[in-house]
Amino acid sequence: MGSSPDYPLVRDARGRALRDLRISVTDRCNFRCVYCMPKEIFGRDFQYLPKSSLLTFEEITRLAGIAALHGVEKIRLTGGEPLLRVGLPDLVGMLSAIRTSDGHPLDIAVTTNGSALAHLAPALKEAGMSRVTVSLDSLDNATFTAMNDVDFPVSRVLKGIDAARDAGLAVKVNMVVKRGFNDQDILPMARHFKGTGHILRFIEYMDVGSTNGWTMNEVVPSADVIARITAEMPLEVIVPNYSGETAARWRYQDGGGEIGVISSVTQSFCGSCTRVRVSTEGRLFTCLFATEGHDLRGLMRSGCSDEQLGGFLANIWRARDDRYSELRSAQTPSMTGRAKKIEMSYIGG
Repeated sequence: MGSSPDYPLVRDARGRALRDLRISVTDRCNFRCVYCMPKEIFGRDFQYLPKSSLLTFEEITRLAGIAALHGVEKIRLTGGEPLLRVGLPDLVGMLSAIRTSDGHPLDIAVTTNGSALAHLAPALKEAGMSRVTVSLDSLDNATFTAMNDVDFPVSRVLKGIDAARDAGLAVKVNMVVKRGFNDQDILPMARHFKGTGHILRFIEYMDVGSTNGWTMNEVVPSADVIARITAEMPLEVIVPNYSGETAARWRYQDGGGEIGVISSVTQSFCGSCTRVRVSTEGRLFTCLFATEGHDLRGLMRSGCSDEQLGGFLANIWRARDDRYSELRSAQTPSMTGRAKKIEMSYIGG
C-alpha cells in the first residue's frame, strides 16, 4: 500500500504533518485517578457508552488503514483503560497487517494503567504490538492507592511491567507529577527505574478536561524535576528521536539509561504536534484540549467509500490550526476555564 493522488500525505495550516493516530478503544476504566476520572464525577451511577456506540475492530482497522495512507506511522491504543476492551490482541493483529505510505509496518503501542498487563502482555506481543506505556504515579503503595482511588496495589502494576519486559515489549513508564500529592516520589521513581532499560517520563500535571480541579500551583515544572534528579544522579540532555517527540530526553551521565520530561504546561510543543485522536465512539479530535470533534463513525456507518472517508480526514487535518498550550502559556492559566474541554478519559492521553 503506497500513497497516491487519491491519498496524499497531508499537512495542517501550520505545516505540521499527520504522523500519529491515537484511538480510544473504551471509555471505561477500573481506576479513579484523581487527575483523570475522579470518583466524585465517575461514580457508580456514571453512564458509559453502550457497546453499539463503540467503534468495532473492523471500523478501527479501516480508519487506521486510511490514516496510514495519509502519513500516519504510529498507532497508540488508549482509553479509558484499553486492556479492558475484550479481544484487544485481536485488534492489534488486525492493525499489524496495515502498512504505512512507504510500505513499513505500523508502530503499534498501548497506554495502560498496567492492571491487566501481566495477563495480556504475551498475547499483545504475539499479535504485533511493539511498545507499552504504563501509567505509574508512585512506588509508595499508600500514595499510589490514593491516586488511583480504588485501592489497587502498586505491586501488581510492577508485575505487569516485568511481564511486558519478559514478553519482549519495550516499556515506558509515565508519572504525572502533582505538587503536594506525589512530587516527593520523583527521586524514588528515578532510582527504581535507573538501569532497568525502561524509560521513565515525568509529565507536568495538565489542565485536561474540566473535572480534575486543575490549578497552576499544583504543577511541578519539568525544570524542577530535572534539577532534583541531577543533584543526586547527574543528567545530560540528548537529542530527540524524531521531530514532534513530546518528551525532552535526558540521560544519566554514568550510563544508567534515560528519562524524559513532558512539559505541556511550561514549555509548549504545539509547533511540532503531529497527533490526532479518535474517541471511543469515533469522533475525531485534532487537539487534546479540543472542545468538539468530527463524526467518523456516522460517516462510516452511512456507507461512505474509502475515498470519501480519506478525503474527510485529510480536509479536517488541512484546516487544523490548534495551539492551545501555546496560547495558554502566552496568556494566563485562567483561560483554561473559558470553555468546557473534552475529558482525557474520553479521547485518551
